[in-house]
Amino acid sequence: MSKVFFADMRASHKENLFDKIARLLTMCGLAQRVNEGDLTAVKIHFGEKGNSAFIRPIFARRVVDELKKLGAKPFLTDSSTLYPGERKEAVSALACGIENGFAYAVVNAPLIISDGLRGVTETTVPVAGELLKEVYIGTEIVEADALVALSHFKCHELTGFGGAIKNLGMGCASRKGKLVQHSTVAPVVTARHCTACGLCIKACAHDAIRIVDGVAVIDAIKCAGCSRCITVCPTKAVAIQWNEAADLVMKKMAEYASGAVANKQGKTVYLNFITQVSPACDCYGHCDAPIVNDIGICASTDPVALDQACADLVNNARGNQDSALKSGHEPGGDKFRGCWPEIPWQVQLEHAEKVGLGSRSYELVKL
Repeated sequence: MSKVFFADMRASHKENLFDKIARLLTMCGLAQRVNEGDLTAVKIHFGEKGNSAFIRPIFARRVVDELKKLGAKPFLTDSSTLYPGERKEAVSALACGIENGFAYAVVNAPLIISDGLRGVTETTVPVAGELLKEVYIGTEIVEADALVALSHFKCHELTGFGGAIKNLGMGCASRKGKLVQHSTVAPVVTARHCTACGLCIKACAHDAIRIVDGVAVIDAIKCAGCSRCITVCPTKAVAIQWNEAADLVMKKMAEYASGAVANKQGKTVYLNFITQVSPACDCYGHCDAPIVNDIGICASTDPVALDQACADLVNNARGNQDSALKSGHEPGGDKFRGCWPEIPWQVQLEHAEKVGLGSRSYELVKL
């Protein structure tokens, strides 16, 4: 049973949230996991331009400061994306990160894109997966001596929720690695709902959509499965074929997560921020109202236990009525199914445990 340390959002003149972050890191044994001189990747999502739900840069600053106290050499890192937007290559991604507050003057550390200028700087890592035998991880993640993952815990349209497992599996993969994980997800268009507005075509980075006889048609061969077209469609005409696609995405993601930390045994710490729990990913240029009130910050050396604990905390909270949550508002209700009814979100936890990334059994230790 893994320990998950929990700090609620209460603060006072005796201890503020920054002090709680430092105490969480201490309780996880950061000093025993990071050595003097270690090049330490602080894996974080810089947020898309227009989004504001991502982890605050000033919280990342406290993590950086604690690492520097130990003599480590931290850098903040993220990877490029499959979809069009501000983070599809390193120059735009770094500019977006700085605009969102992740400037050196704020976070006290340099920003490095983990998979290079165009998302192709990768290292092939062997894994003993059920589906995959090798994964493609951003080289700067692999080359780092240690890793601290800061994850914004929220809902997600493909995986039910996104936490530490997704931050590792999807967030540390190169563009090729992301494509492997998404490759089984080819959306379909319901003709009677399609207005041929063309928004999906503009959102597609892979030239996979065209209008035929007044209806959008998706080329499954060209489709990368990034799901961008689903969320931009104003009439909900585009949807995933949820046969086994969601299961496969989550299983591959879990196997990629194991590859991201394969060479960092005893050199990782994970923090999940259960704040502004939005109904969709931080990759969009907007963020909808939180589905629950802010809950707190959790930390662990086990990413699976951490995500399981966070999922339980969210589900045990009371859902916000004035949000995208459609069901499960009561404490104990399934908030992730309440936003994305078709997603069997437990799969990512089950498979991550199966491939040895961690344990779903945990002890919640409250500060």
